[in-house]
Amino acid sequence: MRVDDLTTPALLVERGALRRNLDTMSAALPGARLRPHVKAHKCTSLARWQRDNGHPGFTCATIRECEVMAEHGLGGDLLLANEVVDASRLGKLVRDGARITLAVDSRETIAAALRGNVLEVVIDVNVGLPRCGCPPERAGELADLARRNGLEVRGVMGYEGHLMMVQPAEERRRLVREAMEKLAAAARDVGGELVSAGGTGTYDVNEWATEIQAGSYALMDSAYTQLGHPFEQAVFVLGTVISMSAEWAVVDVGLKALGMDHGNPTIPGAQVWFCSDEHTTFAPGDLRLRVGDRIRVVPAHVDPTVALHDAMWLVDGEQVAERWAVDMRGW
Repeated sequence: MRVDDLTTPALLVERGALRRNLDTMSAALPGARLRPHVKAHKCTSLARWQRDNGHPGFTCATIRECEVMAEHGLGGDLLLANEVVDASRLGKLVRDGARITLAVDSRETIAAALRGNVLEVVIDVNVGLPRCGCPPERAGELADLARRNGLEVRGVMGYEGHLMMVQPAEERRRLVREAMEKLAAAARDVGGELVSAGGTGTYDVNEWATEIQAGSYALMDSAYTQLGHPFEQAVFVLGTVISMSAEWAVVDVGLKALGMDHGNPTIPGAQVWFCSDEHTTFAPGDLRLRVGDRIRVVPAHVDPTVALHDAMWLVDGEQVAERWAVDMRGW
């Protein structure tokens, strides 16, 4: 099958670029230094490539991701880096032999782990992003509570997500250091072997975490490309030009095929004007396009883009090599 045979919109992944991205990150963060975050791709086939590159543990964002990873033999060390108030489905995975570590940041989420029979936790610490996580000074208290109730506390985690896109890199490094000082203080109170943090935006400047939870590096998007990291754009949404006017063109890739929280997608060589439910309107510039032509649209945010598609098509140029199911969608 050739790329032109696919029904659009279709999620394309350049196989060579994906492989090079995985190898580049593995060289920078070998083995357990990287705990890949599967929320970025929601695909067990891709996770298996990451495991085969030497990374034994994974980060998940949803219970569903944990369940599917375990079903596919990838449940040897899963960190659910998110609080839940009903951990019963996770407890079933533990009983069936998976190793699940759950993030907790309150008495209530510790109680949820206990009710669900999840045996291991990390204390989630707020390092500056106003989302989940306890104040650093409360981490030790929560760890003591968890241990008194029979839980194993593996350490701490803290996500400096608010710093991922800071430029220049030296300013990003300085701010990450400040965030990680908070996490290090909590780690001293909590104990355990894990200090889990980071992402694609800070993988190269976070020197304090024992493991980095990067995910987007594998496929990339136009937002992360601005940082100048040594990762290639590997994912695209293939579209068909369905209308042409004197000043603009329309491709059948719209809001229902693209994550839009980081802004408009990019079309190389063209200027995107706006997106509608099923359309992207753009000025084609010097591109010589006709109705029926295929073009590749670069998403601004990879994670929610992938979650909108049932499958990703691995391609070598214009040749389709494989179809991988996006099999960790849902909750």
